[in-house]
Amino acid sequence: MTTGRAAFWRRLSPAAFWRRRLRPWRTRRLLEVHLLVLFLLTAVASTALFLSCRQAQHGAEALASREAPAVQGLAATRLAALRANQEAHALVEMDLIGVAGSGETYRSQLSAADQGLSRIADRTDQDLGTVKGLLATYSDSLSLGTSRYRDQPLMQEQKLVEADSLLTREGVGLAPRLKALQQVQMKHAEATVTMGRWQRGGWWLAELSLVLVALTLLSALFVLRDRCGRDWNPYLLAAFVLTVLLAVVPLMATSSTQDDLDGVIGDLRRITETSWQITETSWRSGPEPAEAQQSVTEVSEGVRQKMADGAWTDRVYRGALVGSLLAIVLPALGLGLRLDNDYWRRR
Repeated sequence: MTTGRAAFWRRLSPAAFWRRRLRPWRTRRLLEVHLLVLFLLTAVASTALFLSCRQAQHGAEALASREAPAVQGLAATRLAALRANQEAHALVEMDLIGVAGSGETYRSQLSAADQGLSRIADRTDQDLGTVKGLLATYSDSLSLGTSRYRDQPLMQEQKLVEADSLLTREGVGLAPRLKALQQVQMKHAEATVTMGRWQRGGWWLAELSLVLVALTLLSALFVLRDRCGRDWNPYLLAAFVLTVLLAVVPLMATSSTQDDLDGVIGDLRRITETSWQITETSWRSGPEPAEAQQSVTEVSEGVRQKMADGAWTDRVYRGALVGSLLAIVLPALGLGLRLDNDYWRRR
């Protein structure tokens, strides 16, 4: 009874099922079909994996080198312009104009705003010409109001009012224009790291192809042992292990990178919202620009750290490229050499 039950289960085993499915095929033709299928599947899987990894890496690089610095720079420039206005008004109200060392803070803020715009110009495709011109005019008005006309109260007041207008005028002032640029730049950053439909499709295609490659490799190993009486083929075994690694490691690395990029986008939103909390007049009774600048600096440091932590994905990308090439070569060697030794040379 036990022997009959064992025979029954052997007939229903996966090996018995696959043996019956392959029975109509001649061994040589079967191995040639496996070779062709493996070559096509590995080529598709390698191409899809390479393009998907490259796209993920490109998004991370673009965010680190262009989008994130542009968002941070625009926030810092806006806060610097607002703080310069605050410091200039404080000088007038406290009657410190002409005192040795006074005015250094607002001048340094204007200089920081100008340098920030210069750095951003290399990292964005937005037109900054108008903003640069506004900043220059705004800087001149503040300088005239705090230096040249310090002994002429009416002219001093007029220049400070002119500077306020250049800074705050709705829609066309310096601060509103910088805010609009920030909104556009944040959309660019979010679009850069968002995994689109085609990219998701590429990952699905790569993973599905790799699963089929693994199953085909198992089938080829089964045929070699069942039909040819051969031991485990080292090329096919290595290809199977490599296929499993290619299906798991790049996907995990990309998933981890995507999580980091989502965290960076969250930090960039915080930076942008912090700079927006300081409006053109709120600093008189609300949050201080200096406090907002400190908060932006701290969050920006966290952004740089997260982007630096994700630099290892470049090694994963190169490894996936080499592994994809080996995934094509190893099965071709394993089955090609066996066919050449056992069948093709005998014709």
